Formats: sequence, C-alpha cells, structure tokens
Amino acid sequence: MKLILLGAPGSGKGTQAAYISEKYNLPHVSTGDIFRQNIKDQTPLGVKVKQIMDSGNFCPDDVTVQLVEDRLQQSDCKNGYLLDGFPRNLFQARELDKFSAPDVVIELDVDLSKIEHRITGRRSCPKCGNSFHVDFIGDIKICPDCGETLIIRKDDTPETVKERLSIYSKQTAPLIDYYKQQNKLVVIDGNNPVDEVFKQIVKVLG
Repeated sequence: MKLILLGAPGSGKGTQAAYISEKYNLPHVSTGDIFRQNIKDQTPLGVKVKQIMDSGNFCPDDVTVQLVEDRLQQSDCKNGYLLDGFPRNLFQARELDKFSAPDVVIELDVDLSKIEHRITGRRSCPKCGNSFHVDFIGDIKICPDCGETLIIRKDDTPETVKERLSIYSKQTAPLIDYYKQQNKLVVIDGNNPVDEVFKQIVKVLG
C-alpha cells in the first residue's frame, strides 16, 4: 500500500503518520528525515543539499524528487510506504507518479482557526525538549519536568503560523484537485479527537 498524508502544519499529521505506520507496517518516509540522513551520510545528494541549505536557499524540486526516488527504492519500501511532506506541489506529484504512484492520498482537513490555536498555544522547554499546550498547563511559565523557563518557538508565533498556513494552502490546493481527479483523495475530518481521526483513517484503509 502506497500512501500520501496531506495536512497543514498543526493538523496532527505527525501523530497519525506514526499510528498508520505502526498498524500497517509501513515505513514513514519524511522529506525532512531524508534530507538529514543524506547530509549525515555525506552522500553526493546530501552534500549538494547541504550546500543549498547553507546558502539560505530552498532545495530545488528536482533534487527533492531525486532524494525521494532514491529512498523509495530501498528494501523497506518494497511493499509500500507512507509519504509525509512530499509531494508539496504539482511538479513533485507528477514526478512521483512516474516512478511510484500512490494508491491513496489522505488529507487531514482541520479548520485553520483551530490549527492557529493549536500551534500558537504550544510552549517548549529548551532544556529537556518537552512540549506543552496552554490548554493544559494554563499560564505556567516553568517546565513541570525540569524547571527550565518555557519558550515560544519562532515557528509558533502568530505571524509565522499565518505565513506557514498561507503557503501550505497555496501549495496544496492544486494537489487536492490533482488527486481528486485521479479518484485517490480521501478527506478525513481532522477536527475530531486523535483516536477518532485514526478510526476514520482505518475505516478507509481497511
């Protein structure tokens, strides 16, 4: 089974990806992980990616596609995969279809206002790395686990979140239409609790 999981930042995509990967024994293939692994291993593509990123630029589509193609050719992907963070645009989607077309594309649909609240309410501990949400810890400013002062990450500020969601919407809208035309798109209501969202996914995948 070849799956793609689409979802805006803060939609719960990472959590659902972990559940799906475990239940269906599928490798969770994340573009971020691919980049980091290739850079760590100093592969020819990894060296190229590091040079691009060090110069402050985004990785070009053709290089990203090549990295993903190489990853999907590894033995653990022979029976399928769960792609997270790829494709990000129509070019990448069309290229993916050339070497490993997906069977199902799941979109986690969450209200943007709810996503903003989820992300901007996050508080992180710079010492132990744990993350909390104001819905559960209230106005507490100190990490309950190690006593360090909690921070708001740059990615979690209201301005950054609005920008990230805007970019995601622009990039993803064409993808949704693309996979809808192929009858591969399944929209899951991501506003529900985590367990309920996963039940909906399992119902679709069987």
